[in-house]
Amino acid sequence: METLDLIIGAVVLVALLGAGLVVGLVRRGRDAASRTLGRRPGQAPEREGEGHLPGVGDDAEVPRDSATRTIDTLPAPDLQLPEEETAPALERPEPAAGRLVRLRERLARSNTALGRGLLALLSRDTIDEATWEEVEDTLLMADLGVGPATELVDRLRVRVRTLGERDPQRVRAMLREELLAVVDPSMDRSLRTSRPAEAPGHPAVVMVVGVNGTGKTTTVGKLARVLVAEDKDVVLGAADTFRAAAADQLATWGERVGVPTVRSEREGADPASVAFEAVRAGTEAEADVVLVDTAGRLQNKAGLMDELGKVKRVIERTTPVSEVLLVLDATTGQNGLKQAAVFSQVVDVTGIVLTKLDGTAKGGIVVAVQRELGVPVKLVGLGEGPDDLAPFDPEAFVDAIVG
Repeated sequence: METLDLIIGAVVLVALLGAGLVVGLVRRGRDAASRTLGRRPGQAPEREGEGHLPGVGDDAEVPRDSATRTIDTLPAPDLQLPEEETAPALERPEPAAGRLVRLRERLARSNTALGRGLLALLSRDTIDEATWEEVEDTLLMADLGVGPATELVDRLRVRVRTLGERDPQRVRAMLREELLAVVDPSMDRSLRTSRPAEAPGHPAVVMVVGVNGTGKTTTVGKLARVLVAEDKDVVLGAADTFRAAAADQLATWGERVGVPTVRSEREGADPASVAFEAVRAGTEAEADVVLVDTAGRLQNKAGLMDELGKVKRVIERTTPVSEVLLVLDATTGQNGLKQAAVFSQVVDVTGIVLTKLDGTAKGGIVVAVQRELGVPVKLVGLGEGPDDLAPFDPEAFVDAIVG
């Protein structure tokens, strides 16, 4: 009997253990299903103790804008980055001193005929009155002017009669001395580009005047290059407001050497106002020199002269005008003298710039214009190159004539 009770107890115990195991497996399956429903598709199962049931706001599915790949898996695009814009390199102008070599060469080409003609006449075995008349005619044809030509012939006549020279070398030496005397090397040909002592803190102001067609605006641009080569700070003033291209042309010259240009965007603006603003800008920038380009219309001569006078007066309200340069075309000869006389009456010209003094010019205009105005030729233009403006050297000029 006791044995039977033990067997029955063991069976009951096994049955109870089996039922408990089944219940445990069922509950474990339910928990796993519950956790699976709370995960998003593709989400890894959570570790035990970290699961939670889905709540309000949880996504039931993957959002449409969710990234499917990380950025580092995308191929790098082959982009061509735009090249950085670099400012054009500024030109470095040639020092003015080095231009005198070209001065001799080009003047020699233009005046060789004059020198040869004079030497041939003065080297004759017999020099009579007819010969002296030919010498004077040769000088007049070279635009030397009546007064200087007569003076030179009279001096040569005395020396030849006194010394009786016929040797070509000695005749050449005499001719050189007399030509140099009429060119007058004693004249002050330096440019007044130092800051005025009477106006501390202000730049030197150089007005450039002349009729259109003489190369006036180009001369201003070339003069800026001369000054930059001397390490001076320059400001340009485009006061020729009646010619549409003048301001653009001047600005282009300035940009090449890093020089600013003060201009008006309105065609026909008041030239005096532009000049005044240029001087003001130069003062604020502590520039050394302000170059003012002016109008050169001749069709209304009285109006032109009035404008030039006004420009000069307006500038001088704040600072003196250091220099007034008159630009003349060397090929115009005696017509250039008439232009010079008109300008000098209004703006007190202090120096002459002769342009186109190359193979087509007659060198005698240098002497004639100096005698007419009583002011020196300070600069000469020898061609169309940017550095073809050179200081006038009387000795180089005369040497080019006599060869």
